[in-house]
Amino acid sequence: MYEYRRLTPTQRAELVQQRLSRGYPPHAPPHVVTDKEFYLLTAACYEHKCHVKDECRRQELLNLLFDVFVTAGMEIRAWVVLPNHYHLLVHLTNFDELSRLFRLVHGRTSYQWNRDDNVTRRKVWYRYSDRAIRSERHYFATLNYIHYNPVKHGWSHSPYDWCGSSVHWYLANFGRQWLRDAWIEYPVRDYGKDWDDFEQDGY
Repeated sequence: MYEYRRLTPTQRAELVQQRLSRGYPPHAPPHVVTDKEFYLLTAACYEHKCHVKDECRRQELLNLLFDVFVTAGMEIRAWVVLPNHYHLLVHLTNFDELSRLFRLVHGRTSYQWNRDDNVTRRKVWYRYSDRAIRSERHYFATLNYIHYNPVKHGWSHSPYDWCGSSVHWYLANFGRQWLRDAWIEYPVRDYGKDWDDFEQDGY
């Protein structure tokens, strides 16, 4: 979205034409893979503003995400909620349900937070993205990426310092050594740089 804004009108028209020629919608990213079991789901606040600014609000969002996704038969395997975006590692039972679920979550939170902040017609969320998990390596690298996200973005010095993350659930249920072993065996490195280079022999 942000790179598109910096383009000239001619460059924008060329980009839209390229997308259309490939069968993609003009602006929204295409959902290339829709038949996997596990997905990394990401949603960001509009213009990356910090609308999820306090711990209470982050917990409110997380509670709603679990309520909506679990009610729909989905399983959230890992999560992190930051002041301006969040990531989920989810086991999906119906890919086509995603849009409806995000509309529910983002609609309710937008309405409530705008009321709380005494503003009207403020756009809180932009959109969500999905990335299919291709293999076991991809799965655990994604898990580590989610837990490391607060450090990556400068919100904490250690994954264990950030409350709005599943790292504490994994710590309680699997232990610190399990987390360390997973980090060593499935390092994040340049995670996301070459998405489609992960092996195809996964779930």
